[in-house]
Amino acid sequence: MAGRSQEKLRSGLPRVKGGRRQQYSSATKRALVEVATRLFTQHGYAATSLDAIVAGARVTKGALYHHFTGKQALFEAVFEKVEGESARRIRASLKGTSDPWEKALAGLRAFLDVVRDPTYQRVVIQEGPAILGYERFREQEERSSYAIVQDIVRSVLEAGTFELDEAMIATFSRIFFGAMSAAGETVTSAEDPRVAVAQVETAITFILTGLRTLADSGVELPDPGELLASGDGEPTGE
Repeated sequence: MAGRSQEKLRSGLPRVKGGRRQQYSSATKRALVEVATRLFTQHGYAATSLDAIVAGARVTKGALYHHFTGKQALFEAVFEKVEGESARRIRASLKGTSDPWEKALAGLRAFLDVVRDPTYQRVVIQEGPAILGYERFREQEERSSYAIVQDIVRSVLEAGTFELDEAMIATFSRIFFGAMSAAGETVTSAEDPRVAVAQVETAITFILTGLRTLADSGVELPDPGELLASGDGEPTGE
């Protein structure tokens, strides 16, 4: 009877997929990414060796190569981690804010807090484009940061009287996304980041205020088709 009771009890317990080996493997991968994040932040990609990473994670180099093809692949995992965590911080700042304009300002302030973080500055802004390559960098960034910007821009534009199709919403989103990326670079390279943050917030708030004033006034957005028909949208060739 006791044996049957124990067997019944075991059968009712949740099974851990892969067992202890998979748990150990996941823990090893997390340790490598965490140590690499710290070392890349402190010393930069070029000055960080794989030997230093495996020593910090207390694993073998074979364990590293089991999870990553090399240092660049490990950096990409670090980049994804940092971008993902930053995106979650920004999204969290938007919760409880229903007014689209206030939501835009809350997102801006949260982003400016993110870009002051040393890890984000080093991994995403300074190292990301060079290590990943421009196209891969943009792909990774657009999975997280761009999606947030697009949500905010859509809610702001739809709050006004503007009648925009998806193509124009995407155009506005990319323009604002470019502005936010430039703002991040400005803060990172500034001699006094606090001053840079204040200047960026002032500039973008001014732009948003102007856009809100136009929306509240019932001003309509010019039709891009009319611009093309007039020939003003074409290069002169001079």
